[in-house]
Amino acid sequence: MRSFVIGPNDAGQRLDRWLAKALPLLPAPLAQKYIRLKRVKLNGKGAKQDVRLQKGDELQLYINDEFFQAPSQENAFLSVFKPQLDILYEDEHILLLNKRPGMVVHPDGQEQVNTLITHIQAYLYQKKEWSPYRENSFAPALCNRIDRNTGGIVIAAKTAEALRVMNQKIRDRELQKLYLCVIHGTMDPKQGQLKGYILKDEDKAQVKVFAKPVPGGKTAVTLYRTLETRGGLSLVECDLITGRTHQIRAQFAAAGHPLLGDGKYGRGQDGKRLGRRTQALYSYKLRFQFTTPAGCLEHLDGREWTVEGVDFVETYFPKERPG
Repeated sequence: MRSFVIGPNDAGQRLDRWLAKALPLLPAPLAQKYIRLKRVKLNGKGAKQDVRLQKGDELQLYINDEFFQAPSQENAFLSVFKPQLDILYEDEHILLLNKRPGMVVHPDGQEQVNTLITHIQAYLYQKKEWSPYRENSFAPALCNRIDRNTGGIVIAAKTAEALRVMNQKIRDRELQKLYLCVIHGTMDPKQGQLKGYILKDEDKAQVKVFAKPVPGGKTAVTLYRTLETRGGLSLVECDLITGRTHQIRAQFAAAGHPLLGDGKYGRGQDGKRLGRRTQALYSYKLRFQFTTPAGCLEHLDGREWTVEGVDFVETYFPKERPG
């Protein structure tokens, strides 16, 4: 028998979902059987699979040792890895980070270790704020994603409560994320709205934009404002009303004004000629505009963060210096 005491990051979960995370080697049908047979006890008594766990609850698991996965040697990097993070803000619940272009946010087929989430977990482990050896099911997680070659503000949750609240706020659009991009040409009008329907092609890992609804297509709306035009390029600020895959890149390309350096949707050769090999796109501003209670994140309401010194702005739209 093994016992576990439910901490704040595990509280609020269903018993069966907690088991699935804490014992990943235990098949779901067998877990349900063990719950029915009362081999999983909550505070000394049998419990239903959908009961919500509370902080301080004690679980007794009468389950074979083979189903308990011990921390593996793959986690050894946490203690020796040197995290490299550009932290804009941190409190006990969240981190706001400025992700540099070129870094992938999660492990993929090309990169397993040098990812944003790896740096975050190593950082919190070394600060003794989180450990995979203590937590039963929670790990620090990202609340939003940014493409590998796009830079900008990423939100990371340090606690399960913060993750639940922030994910709900994002779904309810109580955050405003503003992007800067450089496009070829000039938008007409210089300020307006791009609206269409985006259909994702999984095989090609890109999307297509349609003017009318298509089967499987999702509505995509982007508000834009031209800030400056110079040398055949325009610096544009974008406000994402929806958050579809490659939305800004695909919509501006469909409008005849692809992003500078965008080889997937734009004019890759023109970008290289102008010294840009990746899309000029940056999530540079984040505003919290809560309209409903935010629990542990209430203190963020009305606050705003901005990334200064975006590289392509300084390169293609440098500020005029007095002579």
